[in-house]
Amino acid sequence: MDFISSDLIFAIALVVLVVFSVIGIAWGLFYPRLSKNYNRDQRMQAVSMSRIQIADKRLKSANIDRRKDIEANLKQMEDLQKKGKEKKQSLKARLRQAGLTITPRQFWLYSAVSGVVFFFIALLGGSSITISTGVGIVGFLGVPHFWLSRKRKKRMRQFIAEFPNAVDVIVRGIRTGLPLGDCLAIAATETAEPVRSEFKRLVDEQAMGLPLAKVVPRLHQRVPLPETNFFAIVIAIQVQAGGSLSEALGNLSRVLRSRAQMKEKVQALSTEAKASAAIIGAMPFIIGFMTYLTQKDLIMILFQESMGIMLVCGALVWMGIGVLVMRAMINFDI
Repeated sequence: MDFISSDLIFAIALVVLVVFSVIGIAWGLFYPRLSKNYNRDQRMQAVSMSRIQIADKRLKSANIDRRKDIEANLKQMEDLQKKGKEKKQSLKARLRQAGLTITPRQFWLYSAVSGVVFFFIALLGGSSITISTGVGIVGFLGVPHFWLSRKRKKRMRQFIAEFPNAVDVIVRGIRTGLPLGDCLAIAATETAEPVRSEFKRLVDEQAMGLPLAKVVPRLHQRVPLPETNFFAIVIAIQVQAGGSLSEALGNLSRVLRSRAQMKEKVQALSTEAKASAAIIGAMPFIIGFMTYLTQKDLIMILFQESMGIMLVCGALVWMGIGVLVMRAMINFDI
């Protein structure tokens, strides 16, 4: 009986101890918030906080909001760029990027004229109808598009060379206190082509009432280069989130010039490889021409017999594959 009573007393004591422990923990956790003086203490703490602490707190909150705005803006621009890359450029866009004012219909008309000219040149040179037709197709589809691609690349190189100067003009104008729109107008008059015409189009679109955040990305659509993409991102972030535009554009100008210097260095280092590739690619044609001058009957078998024509076509295909492989090996994207 004494054993049972002692166990009962021990259990009751343990329960009482647990209950008091729970009450103590709850009291320590919830009493400050349930106290009548809680709101007063919070108010006194806020009043006693120094102005520096308040400004620091507000600055941290503003930086967080700005970072979120920048991330959302960059994500939106990245999505637009992915859609633009997936979408194949039209002939009209390629003509505009090459700086040509002709329409796609006029381009196809000139291509047809080129095809006819190539056909008759091959026919008058003594080639068969089959070979002349193939040459005409090359003159219709290959040569005009090759010329358009070369002209477009040339204009893009000119734009890349002049674009840092335009950014420097904008930076100097902003540092003197001019608005960004006036700086763009100055860049449209002080820079050389093709940057001048593109910036004039920017100024005209802004004068029509379009916001700057929508006008600048159109520059990247017309001139699809990484440099214009960087410029559009900097302007869009400054318009939406604020910041020192002159400092951001100054850094952009230095980055653009560093990229240009790196491209020139890579081009200088790869000049020997390009010369070797050009010699290797031109060697079969030079040997064939020299054979035609010395042993005409021997070389003409390749163009008169069906088996010879098949061999020539196969050799041209393999030569084309080799040229593409060598071009991929010596071209570097920066």
